[in-house]
Amino acid sequence: MYYVYILQSTVNKELYVGSTEDLRTRVGDHNGGRVQSTKPYRPWDLIYYEAHRTKILARRAELFYKSGQGRRHLKKKLGLE
Repeated sequence: MYYVYILQSTVNKELYVGSTEDLRTRVGDHNGGRVQSTKPYRPWDLIYYEAHRTKILARRAELFYKSGQGRRHLKKKLGLE
């Protein structure tokens, strides 16, 4: 399985969207400071994830959630408006 995940910074409440095959390890990487783009905004809370059967489907979902329309959809879905 491949996962699309949404993290929220406890520092500034920003959202981060990513995809991975190993969700636990990847979230640990973010909170451990091993991801350059998220390091300054640690710690991160995993607020949402969804599983996909293929890497391609997970990547498509990730790209959608990173788009303007996808972010609006996501915020509405998670009640973050």
